Amino acid sequence: MTIDTPRVAPTIEEVAAAAGVSRSTVSRVVNGSTAVSPAALEAVRRAIEQLNYVPNRAARSLASRATMAIALVVPEDTTRFFGDPFFASIVSGINARLSRSEYVLNLIIASDDPGDKTSAYVRSGAVDGAIVVSHHTSDTFIDRIAHAVPVVYGGRPVRERERDVYVDVDNVAGGREATQYLLGRGLRRIATIAGPVTMPAGIDRLVGYQEALAEAGLEPAAVEDGNFTADGGSAAMQRILDSGVEFDALFIASDLMARGALAVLARAGIRVPEDVAIIGFDDSPVARTVTPQLTTMRQPSREQGEMMADLLLSILAGGAPPRVTILPTDLIVRASA
Repeated sequence: MTIDTPRVAPTIEEVAAAAGVSRSTVSRVVNGSTAVSPAALEAVRRAIEQLNYVPNRAARSLASRATMAIALVVPEDTTRFFGDPFFASIVSGINARLSRSEYVLNLIIASDDPGDKTSAYVRSGAVDGAIVVSHHTSDTFIDRIAHAVPVVYGGRPVRERERDVYVDVDNVAGGREATQYLLGRGLRRIATIAGPVTMPAGIDRLVGYQEALAEAGLEPAAVEDGNFTADGGSAAMQRILDSGVEFDALFIASDLMARGALAVLARAGIRVPEDVAIIGFDDSPVARTVTPQLTTMRQPSREQGEMMADLLLSILAGGAPPRVTILPTDLIVRASA
């Protein structure tokens, strides 16, 4: 009678030896780090396939006290999160990058942190790191999270510190280019519906608009806060109309706010772009579903999500990635301006 002895599973050291690389290089490949040369990456993948190596996540987690989980913290209410296509694009990018690693994503939607619940969960060791998106000046609980685990921010942090790592789009340049485009069309009475001044993106897009007008020797026709929501855009548009101010163009700092503004203008019998030209910001699906289709500043939200996840994975693998990454915006011309 022949007795088959159980096959001993290959170790990470055996994979390293077969690939002709160090153990740490194999570990970086297994964990999805990009800090590996193409040649080493291919050698490790070949060795893993030949040896049928399966990483033992449980053993590795016990040894390193790693959870292999990352938190995406969104300090917004659920209505805002599920109603704004920006968040879907960001999450898609983050998930795409994490799918190539062993990390899983935990989504935490928290407009505030009553009883310190969110920050206590993160500080308890439930996750290895966090990505924070859409934060406000009032979100002080984020500081407690940042003191507990590595954090990468989506957008410039409201209280930026020297150690903060973040990925942002050039909101100032985007606001400036949108306004300059309207000026180039011969429009001179340009109003804006801005984002909240509690968020860096709202501040920066407003600054870009103001800079472009100042360079042209002009003053804003009107400035109203639309809170980055469709309802906020509607209310802001109505306030501008009620004020009686004359305007021939609008720079609106998000496509959602522009959708709300378009509905108000249509009810008032004001034609776009014949009477008023409009430029939005985001190039979200909203820009292509409204009538007329929206001229807008595209921000690469999905790419931003991928990059944030990549930076956090690099930090968790012991790397020192760039602290600040700024992505460009692009003007997408459609029918509204």
